[in-house]
Amino acid sequence: MTIKDTPEEWEIRATETPFRGNKTSVRTDDVVMPDGSVVRRDYQVHPGSVAVLALDEEDRVLLIRQYRHPVRQKLWEIPAGLLDVPGENPLHAAQRELYEEAHVKAENWRVLTDVYTTPGGCDEAVRIFLARDLSEAEGERFETEHEETDMEYARVPVDELVRLVLAGDVHNNCLVVGVLSLVAARSEGGLDALRPADAPWPARPFES
Repeated sequence: MTIKDTPEEWEIRATETPFRGNKTSVRTDDVVMPDGSVVRRDYQVHPGSVAVLALDEEDRVLLIRQYRHPVRQKLWEIPAGLLDVPGENPLHAAQRELYEEAHVKAENWRVLTDVYTTPGGCDEAVRIFLARDLSEAEGERFETEHEETDMEYARVPVDELVRLVLAGDVHNNCLVVGVLSLVAARSEGGLDALRPADAPWPARPFES
């Protein structure tokens, strides 16, 4: 048996969109099950996201902390953002987010991992990049708004982050998946063996 996720689409008898938001919407599909029954499934339609695990020369990860209203917590996270333009190159989006949220640029980019955040209720796909050879971005800092005006910053050693993840002290999915993937990649061929930054992404196809 080959262990690999594969595309598949079951028959949809009816579909509607009862809610449309600024960036996301909610869709309701009547889906035909293998036994022939028809079941209603509600899920959030999401444009997709990118996240950046930025690793400095001292083996520290760049973190930001901001308020997340749905969970009523301030979470430590890695820089991330939406794919605002359909078909947008995810690398370009990741570079933009690293600049806007942290005023940092990177010379070395790799794909760390790709995930579906909550596939039982949302179609969001996230590509997590590894960014190295960091330096401060040129020019003025990006003008933040809303939750981002209250952001805090830190650089935390990888070993300490792993301890925080396993202790249940940090919860952001991109941070958790990203740092554990980083550790795994180091033991499986090294970071330079990771996929190139422009590797295909079937979940969110893009132009080079």
